[in-house]
Amino acid sequence: MTTDQLPVSGDHTSDERAEMARMYEETMKDFTEGSIVPGKILEVRSNEVLVDIGYKSEGVIPAAEFKNIEDVKVGDEINVLLSEIEDEDGMVVLSKQKADEQIMWDRVLTKHSEGTVITGEVKSRVRGGLIIDVDGVEAFLPGSQIDVMPVHNTEAWLGRNIECKLLKINGERRNIIVSRRELIEERLKVKKKELLETIEAGQSRTGKAKNITDFGVFVDLDGMDGLLHITDMSWGRIKHPSEMVNVGDELEVVILDVDRDRERVSLGLKQKSRNPWDDIEARFPVGSRLRGRVVNLAPYGAFVELEEGIEGLVHVSEISWTKRIARASDVLAVGDEVDIVVLSINKDDQKIALGIRQTEDNPWDTVQERYPVGSRISGKVRNFTSYGAFIELEEGIDGMIHVSDMSWTRKINHPSEMLEKGQEVEAVVLEVDPKGNRISLGLKQASDDPWNTIASRYKLGQIVNGEVSKVASFGAFIEIEEGVDGLVHISQISDGHVEKVKDVLDVGSKVEARIIRIDRAERRIGLSIKAAALPDEEFEAHKEEILEGLKPGEEMVDLAGAFDQAFNSDDEWHPGDNK
Repeated sequence: MTTDQLPVSGDHTSDERAEMARMYEETMKDFTEGSIVPGKILEVRSNEVLVDIGYKSEGVIPAAEFKNIEDVKVGDEINVLLSEIEDEDGMVVLSKQKADEQIMWDRVLTKHSEGTVITGEVKSRVRGGLIIDVDGVEAFLPGSQIDVMPVHNTEAWLGRNIECKLLKINGERRNIIVSRRELIEERLKVKKKELLETIEAGQSRTGKAKNITDFGVFVDLDGMDGLLHITDMSWGRIKHPSEMVNVGDELEVVILDVDRDRERVSLGLKQKSRNPWDDIEARFPVGSRLRGRVVNLAPYGAFVELEEGIEGLVHVSEISWTKRIARASDVLAVGDEVDIVVLSINKDDQKIALGIRQTEDNPWDTVQERYPVGSRISGKVRNFTSYGAFIELEEGIDGMIHVSDMSWTRKINHPSEMLEKGQEVEAVVLEVDPKGNRISLGLKQASDDPWNTIASRYKLGQIVNGEVSKVASFGAFIEIEEGVDGLVHISQISDGHVEKVKDVLDVGSKVEARIIRIDRAERRIGLSIKAAALPDEEFEAHKEEILEGLKPGEEMVDLAGAFDQAFNSDDEWHPGDNK
């Protein structure tokens, strides 16, 4: 039916017929399902709202689709989505919620496209990421795209307004995927380029501590990270960067070096303050006495802090004049306050040598007064070496008795042959060397040399009795008095042939022998057992003949050489054979 086909009545004027035609055309206009149309609220009920969209029948919208049903008033105009023109009851099916969603979706598509930057509020957490509200439309932010650093606690992001890059729009599924990480990386790339173009060594820059490691701190310079090495954090000693800096701290640093090819920046913190080494020699002159704190220990010494940023080393050899210190930790501990003296300064290498012992008098400076040469001393055997024994004269002061100064008559190969550790001994001071911290002592010098009176006590041809003290391949040593030995050569043991001395004589054997040679200068006494068997008259009668028959160097073996041979002859004599 057209407007021309409207029924004509004599009761209607032409104007009325025109208005009726307009209203009919309006009522019958084209309504398309899925389209958004304007509507007017006719009635607000408890659970629904009646809406007129200008169609021949009204539509009903559930109250739940309105944020606050109490704010809805009759006459309000709203946009609704036409879901169905007529349902089973002939009613128009409308949806305000779907209309709002469609309007917001269209608005987002109009305003944003893939690659643009959007701002939204984090609404909720879902598996794998976050939901962002972008102008009323939900967008998905994957967990891996939240930040350039891994994010472990996504709950802390709820309610935050953040900027993201719109990565993908799926119109059919109404799906939007965004990335905050990609946006940050793009901006950092631009900032890094700008920073590398302007940054120079020597500049001061402000940054934020981003990460702390054992070797330093990575500082965010707003565009790239720079490394603040632990050695450039303080002029003094720190064990770990966390002693000075916490993550998130804002730092003013100095640019030390820029490597544009490798995109690396080295930073310094201590360079912001005066270098305490600049006038070190004026503030701590050599020889000055100071007080410091032990801040570190090493096997070879102790590091002492003189002031913040300035440390010196006390070597173990400079801790005590007299005590034998193997490790600094044996006498010092970290935190100890000590008096020290500056020994030397190396400004270029930033090293200071310190001494603790220099704060006290050196007992070796007056040792000659306390132990003059020729004086007799008493002390305790403290230790042995292969060449002598150390005698403690006072705490920290030792003297040494060389093996050659232990006996007038015997060759001593090791001090344990004469002495025992802890034994109290008397000795004579032979030499004092204060610079070398040495005192030489003599044990034998504390007693008379028996060879000084040997000529008055023994005569050529005299019969003596003794005990075999040592046996060697060439003969036997006979102790004729304490400290005095004579040598019986193998040829003077018997008239018969002797193949081996030990076949005839043993250590400890008692023998009678005749003195056939005395050499006081060489400290030698030659003995003959077979000559002792001769009567005195016969010996005297044939003395010249007997003595001429002796072969020099054979019967009269040098005593020192004989002892050497005795100690080195394993098949003839052993240390256990000693008397």
